[in-house]
Amino acid sequence: MGQPGATRGRGTPTVGKAMLNKYARAFFTRVLTPFAAFLIRRGVSPDTVTLIGTAGVVAGALVFYPRGEFFWGTVVITLFVFSDLVDGNMARQLGRSSRWGAFLDSTLDRVADGAIFGGFALWYAGQGHNDALCAVSIFCLASGQVVSYTKARGESIGLPVAVNGLVERAERLVISLVAAGFAGLHAFGVPGIQWLLPVALWIVAVGSLVTLIQRVVTVRRESAEAEAAAPQNAAQGSEAAQ
Repeated sequence: MGQPGATRGRGTPTVGKAMLNKYARAFFTRVLTPFAAFLIRRGVSPDTVTLIGTAGVVAGALVFYPRGEFFWGTVVITLFVFSDLVDGNMARQLGRSSRWGAFLDSTLDRVADGAIFGGFALWYAGQGHNDALCAVSIFCLASGQVVSYTKARGESIGLPVAVNGLVERAERLVISLVAAGFAGLHAFGVPGIQWLLPVALWIVAVGSLVTLIQRVVTVRRESAEAEAAAPQNAAQGSEAAQ
């Protein structure tokens, strides 16, 4: 369930993200390396850890969130989210950096994201009694999938898609899960804090829409530049052949 690190050349906002990602991953790598080594000695594969981690996230989201148990659901999800760092650590220790592992990781990321925002939607469609927030949750789910697709599709047709955007997957998850965890404290008697989750969902929805627009505009620009450069490159190649 990983997020590729941003590069400096992709715009000013990504510099801070890259630094945060770098230091956070370095810290957790040191902490989780002994556990990853223990799993390797036990014969556990990185793919197994990825699958178990995703299953844990899905269970935490779809068992607890639809019942409004946001605190415990977030605790469960957070514990299993760390499987992303564990499986990557195991793969590095084993020297197994494979296309299949990257594909499985990215695919299951989408499953986990869908479960989290689907859990929110089920709550608001049921006991939460709020159709507007149900719709916002569904929009967060759908827009997150489309944001990821735009980058993957752009890269598949040979474009760099040199932009990350305002709210990427890491930001969507952090904002939503932190807000859900704190909102869950309302069940323990903390007053007024339950409004953090609706605010967070609106922020994620707007941020995802902005990010989608950023990526579509970038792909359009890069596509136009590539098509404009194609005849020129062909002409230069013809001249060089003569």
